[in-house]
Amino acid sequence: MGIKINWDALGIGASIACAIHCAVLPLTLTSLPLFGINIIHNYAFEYFMIGLAFSIGSYALWHGYRQHHRSFLPFVLFIVGILCLLAKQHWHQHELLILPFAVIFIVSAHITNFRSCRLSGHHAQSPKYHPAKHRYSINRKLAEE
Repeated sequence: MGIKINWDALGIGASIACAIHCAVLPLTLTSLPLFGINIIHNYAFEYFMIGLAFSIGSYALWHGYRQHHRSFLPFVLFIVGILCLLAKQHWHQHELLILPFAVIFIVSAHITNFRSCRLSGHHAQSPKYHPAKHRYSINRKLAEE
C-alpha cells in the first residue's frame, strides 16, 4: 500500500513556513549579512518560496477538484492569496500589511479544499468502510428480500 500525502496539510505548512520566514526572519537573523549571507529581501529566495507555495497548493487544489468536489472556491481563494504574495514583493513598503491577507487566503483555500473533500464522502476514508460500497450492499440486500 502506497503512502498517501495530504497535500492540503503540506500546502498549509508551506504557507505557514512562508509567513514565519517573512515575519520572524527579519527580526531574529539580522546578523546574517555579517557572515555574507543575505536571505532577508533576497528576491531569488522570496520568489522561490512563492513558487513552492504555488506548486504545492496548485497540486493539492487540483487533486481535490478533480477527484472529489468540483468546487472553484478553493482556487479563487488561493489565487487571491498568491496575488497578495506577488503584491507584497512589488510593494515592499506595505509588506507587513499585505502578508497577513496572503496567508489567510492561502490557508483558507486549503481548509476549504480539505472540507469540500471530506464532504464529498470519499476523502481519507478507512479502506474497510466506503459510503458508496456500503450503500450498494444495503440496496442489494433489500433487493434480495
